[in-house]
Amino acid sequence: MTRLLPRPSHRAALTAAAATVMVSVSATSAAAHVEATAEGARAGAGPVVIAFTVEAESSTAGIVGVKTQLPAGLPPSSVSLASGPDGWVLTPTSDGYEVAGPAIATGVDAEFGITIAKLPADAAPETPFKTLVRYSDGTEDAWIELPTADSPEPANPAPAITVAPAAAPSAPTTTPLSPSVSPTAEPTTQSDAEPVAATDDDSSSTGLVIGAVAVVAALAGAALWFRRRQSSGS
Repeated sequence: MTRLLPRPSHRAALTAAAATVMVSVSATSAAAHVEATAEGARAGAGPVVIAFTVEAESSTAGIVGVKTQLPAGLPPSSVSLASGPDGWVLTPTSDGYEVAGPAIATGVDAEFGITIAKLPADAAPETPFKTLVRYSDGTEDAWIELPTADSPEPANPAPAITVAPAAAPSAPTTTPLSPSVSPTAEPTTQSDAEPVAATDDDSSSTGLVIGAVAVVAALAGAALWFRRRQSSGS
């Protein structure tokens, strides 16, 4: 004889089954996520290449686009597409960018890379990039939650990159200026003075010679005149 379960027990079984399904769906959703990595990222430095891996969450549709909100201090114009699926392009938005194109095969992860010209000097050690994933059937997955003290591991975390602190500014190296030296007259040495004295002596000697010659000439002229006078008188 077959015995039927009492109604309360039947309801309890259905509740348990529903709870199992909900836990399974929640676990599947949490397992799929978006990852971002950037080797050598440093605050205030660039360019930086960030690689994104978007895990496929839908079993019936392919990924067609990934929209990302940039952190504060990063203008959309500073971002360019480094790599991506065939036909995908990067389009700036008001607060970030979207990388999109033809639908990827169902169940296949989307992988692409972007180049940021320069990270902000005050970039956080864990810099988040809130992301919205679009599928070919119109559904969307939002990965925008940030860790908090109450929820250090949110169910739908935003992808984040690890950023090293900005390099310490190097102290400018300055060459000490030599003290200005006012020009002073060099002392006159004996060797410099001697040529001047010699020049003065030469001038005096020349004058004496000329004077002596003049005296001799005058005496000779006077003697000649005296002789002529005597001759004419005799």
